[in-house]
Amino acid sequence: MARVYISIGSNVEREKYVQKGLDALAELLGELRVSSLYACEAVGFEGPEFYNLVVAADTGMSLLNLSSALRDIELANGRCPDAVKYSPRTLDLDLLLYDDVVCDDPVQLPRDEITKNAFVLWPLAEVAGSHKHPLNHKPYQQLWQDFDKSSQKIKQLPLTWTQK
Repeated sequence: MARVYISIGSNVEREKYVQKGLDALAELLGELRVSSLYACEAVGFEGPEFYNLVVAADTGMSLLNLSSALRDIELANGRCPDAVKYSPRTLDLDLLLYDDVVCDDPVQLPRDEITKNAFVLWPLAEVAGSHKHPLNHKPYQQLWQDFDKSSQKIKQLPLTWTQK
Protein backbone atom coordinates (compact mmCIF):
# COMPACT_ATOMS: atom_id res chain seq x y z
CA MET A 1 0.00 0.00 0.00
CA ALA A 2 1.21 3.48 -0.85
CA ARG A 3 0.47 6.53 1.29
CA VAL A 4 -0.73 9.32 -0.98
CA TYR A 5 -1.44 12.99 -0.41
CA ILE A 6 -3.80 14.81 -2.75
CA SER A 7 -4.55 18.52 -2.92
CA ILE A 8 -8.14 19.52 -3.66
CA GLY A 9 -8.95 22.97 -5.01
CA SER A 10 -11.95 24.78 -6.44
CA ASN A 11 -12.91 28.36 -7.21
CA VAL A 12 -16.14 27.66 -9.13
CA GLU A 13 -19.08 26.67 -6.89
CA ARG A 14 -16.42 25.92 -4.28
CA GLU A 15 -18.53 24.22 -1.61
CA LYS A 16 -20.25 21.96 -4.14
CA TYR A 17 -17.08 20.80 -5.88
CA VAL A 18 -14.99 20.38 -2.74
CA GLN A 19 -17.75 18.10 -1.40
CA LYS A 20 -17.95 16.20 -4.69
CA GLY A 21 -14.17 15.82 -4.79
CA LEU A 22 -14.06 14.47 -1.24
CA ASP A 23 -16.92 12.06 -1.93
CA ALA A 24 -15.25 10.77 -5.10
CA LEU A 25 -11.88 10.33 -3.37
CA ALA A 26 -13.50 8.48 -0.48
CA GLU A 27 -15.21 6.17 -2.96
CA LEU A 28 -11.93 5.62 -4.83
CA LEU A 29 -9.54 5.32 -1.88
CA GLY A 30 -11.60 4.45 1.17
CA GLU A 31 -10.86 6.17 4.46
CA LEU A 32 -9.43 9.68 4.09
CA ARG A 33 -7.50 11.82 6.53
CA VAL A 34 -8.66 15.35 5.75
CA SER A 35 -7.06 18.71 6.56
CA SER A 36 -8.93 21.85 7.43
CA LEU A 37 -10.38 23.90 4.60
CA TYR A 38 -8.48 27.00 3.48
CA ALA A 39 -9.52 30.05 1.46
CA CYS A 40 -6.83 31.64 -0.68
CA GLU A 41 -6.60 34.21 -3.44
CA ALA A 42 -6.01 32.86 -6.93
CA VAL A 43 -2.29 32.50 -7.64
CA GLY A 44 -0.97 33.25 -11.13
CA PHE A 45 -4.18 34.83 -12.46
CA GLU A 46 -7.03 37.15 -11.52
CA GLY A 47 -10.00 35.12 -10.44
CA PRO A 48 -12.33 34.14 -7.62
CA GLU A 49 -10.90 32.97 -4.31
CA PHE A 50 -10.10 29.24 -4.05
CA TYR A 51 -11.01 26.70 -1.43
CA ASN A 52 -8.16 24.24 -0.84
CA LEU A 53 -7.42 21.27 1.37
CA VAL A 54 -5.28 18.13 1.41
CA VAL A 55 -6.28 14.53 1.98
CA ALA A 56 -4.14 11.54 2.91
CA ALA A 57 -5.07 7.97 2.05
CA ASP A 58 -3.54 4.56 1.49
CA THR A 59 -3.94 2.85 -1.86
CA GLY A 60 -2.90 -0.25 -3.72
CA MET A 61 -3.35 1.58 -7.02
CA SER A 62 -0.30 2.14 -9.19
CA LEU A 63 0.90 5.71 -9.68
CA LEU A 64 -0.26 5.65 -13.30
CA ASN A 65 -3.74 4.31 -12.45
CA LEU A 66 -4.18 6.77 -9.59
CA SER A 67 -3.15 9.72 -11.77
CA SER A 68 -5.64 8.61 -14.42
CA ALA A 69 -8.42 8.16 -11.85
CA LEU A 70 -7.83 11.66 -10.44
CA ARG A 71 -8.09 13.12 -13.93
CA ASP A 72 -11.31 11.19 -14.55
CA ILE A 73 -12.81 12.61 -11.33
CA GLU A 74 -11.88 16.15 -12.41
CA LEU A 75 -13.46 15.68 -15.83
CA ALA A 76 -16.61 14.11 -14.33
CA ASN A 77 -16.95 17.28 -12.25
CA GLY A 78 -16.87 19.79 -15.04
CA ARG A 79 -13.15 20.31 -15.50
CA CYS A 80 -12.41 21.45 -19.04
CA PRO A 81 -10.02 18.90 -20.59
CA ASP A 82 -7.90 21.59 -22.25
CA ALA A 83 -8.00 24.16 -19.42
CA VAL A 84 -4.92 26.36 -19.17
CA LYS A 85 -2.84 26.09 -16.00
CA TYR A 86 -3.79 29.42 -14.43
CA SER A 87 -7.57 29.60 -14.80
CA PRO A 88 -10.75 29.02 -12.76
CA ARG A 89 -11.47 25.41 -11.75
CA THR A 90 -14.55 23.46 -10.73
CA LEU A 91 -12.28 20.78 -9.29
CA ASP A 92 -8.52 20.46 -9.25
CA LEU A 93 -6.99 17.26 -7.84
CA ASP A 94 -3.21 17.30 -7.63
CA LEU A 95 -1.25 14.29 -6.47
CA LEU A 96 1.35 15.81 -4.16
CA LEU A 97 3.09 12.68 -2.89
CA TYR A 98 2.99 8.96 -3.60
CA ASP A 99 5.03 7.45 -0.76
CA ASP A 100 8.48 8.98 -1.26
CA VAL A 101 8.54 8.54 -5.05
CA VAL A 102 10.53 11.14 -6.97
CA CYS A 103 9.63 11.32 -10.68
CA ASP A 104 8.47 13.54 -13.52
CA ASP A 105 6.27 11.03 -15.33
CA PRO A 106 3.32 10.40 -15.31
CA VAL A 107 3.24 13.36 -12.87
CA GLN A 108 5.83 15.43 -11.07
CA LEU A 109 6.49 14.01 -7.60
CA PRO A 110 6.92 15.48 -5.15
CA ARG A 111 4.76 18.26 -6.55
CA ASP A 112 6.76 21.48 -6.88
CA GLU A 113 3.91 23.59 -5.45
CA ILE A 114 4.37 21.99 -2.00
CA THR A 115 7.14 24.39 -1.02
CA LYS A 116 5.87 27.37 -3.02
CA ASN A 117 2.20 27.79 -2.10
CA ALA A 118 0.69 28.27 1.35
CA PHE A 119 -2.58 26.69 0.18
CA VAL A 120 -0.69 23.42 -0.41
CA LEU A 121 1.91 23.49 2.36
CA TRP A 122 -0.30 24.50 5.30
CA PRO A 123 -2.90 21.73 4.83
CA LEU A 124 -0.16 19.22 3.99
CA ALA A 125 1.66 20.12 7.20
CA GLU A 126 -1.61 19.52 9.02
CA VAL A 127 -2.03 15.92 7.75
CA ALA A 128 1.64 14.98 7.29
CA GLY A 129 3.47 17.22 9.76
CA SER A 130 6.27 14.86 10.75
CA HIS A 131 6.61 13.25 7.30
CA LYS A 132 9.73 14.44 5.48
CA HIS A 133 9.87 15.93 2.01
CA PRO A 134 11.62 13.34 -0.20
CA LEU A 135 14.04 15.88 -1.71
CA ASN A 136 14.98 18.31 1.06
CA HIS A 137 14.29 15.83 3.90
CA LYS A 138 12.63 18.46 6.10
CA PRO A 139 9.36 17.68 7.91
CA TYR A 140 6.35 19.45 6.42
CA GLN A 141 5.59 21.08 9.78
CA GLN A 142 9.08 22.63 9.73
CA LEU A 143 8.65 23.75 6.12
CA TRP A 144 5.39 25.45 7.10
CA GLN A 145 6.98 27.12 10.15
CA ASP A 146 9.75 28.49 7.90
CA PHE A 147 7.37 29.58 5.11
CA ASP A 148 7.03 33.33 4.45
CA LYS A 149 3.42 33.66 5.52
CA SER A 150 3.25 37.26 4.34
CA SER A 151 3.69 36.12 0.72
CA GLN A 152 0.11 34.82 0.27
CA LYS A 153 -3.20 35.63 1.92
CA ILE A 154 -4.78 32.47 3.30
CA LYS A 155 -7.29 31.74 6.02
CA GLN A 156 -8.37 28.55 7.73
CA LEU A 157 -12.09 27.68 7.60
CA PRO A 158 -14.21 24.95 9.15
CA LEU A 159 -14.89 21.94 6.94
CA THR A 160 -18.35 20.42 7.23
CA TRP A 161 -17.78 17.27 5.12
CA THR A 162 -18.10 13.92 6.84
CA GLN A 163 -17.10 10.63 5.25
CA LYS A 164 -20.04 8.34 4.51
